[in-house]
Amino acid sequence: MAEKKVVITPNTTNTTTVKETVTKATIVKLPLFEKENYMWMAIGAAIIMLGMFLMSGGKNTSADQFDYKLVYSTTRITIAPILILLGLIVEIYAIFKRPKVHQQ
Repeated sequence: MAEKKVVITPNTTNTTTVKETVTKATIVKLPLFEKENYMWMAIGAAIIMLGMFLMSGGKNTSADQFDYKLVYSTTRITIAPILILLGLIVEIYAIFKRPKVHQQ
């Protein structure tokens, strides 16, 4: 971190002025994402892909008949969208998760 010297000089109007002189500055670059962030991103992507796979569903056995139970099943209508939204929430968490600061 930077070491700072602070000099306070009185003014004529009962207020004080602060002059800062930086004697030594070090630049610390933190990575944007760490290994844990990428792990959470991969988990979120896997959940989204699972939801998309479940939403694609099965295939109709006969081209002449329309099967309502197959198209409007609970898996396609309810479970798959919930999984996709859950995956998006995990992705948002992975993006906003702060990296741990290592003390020296």
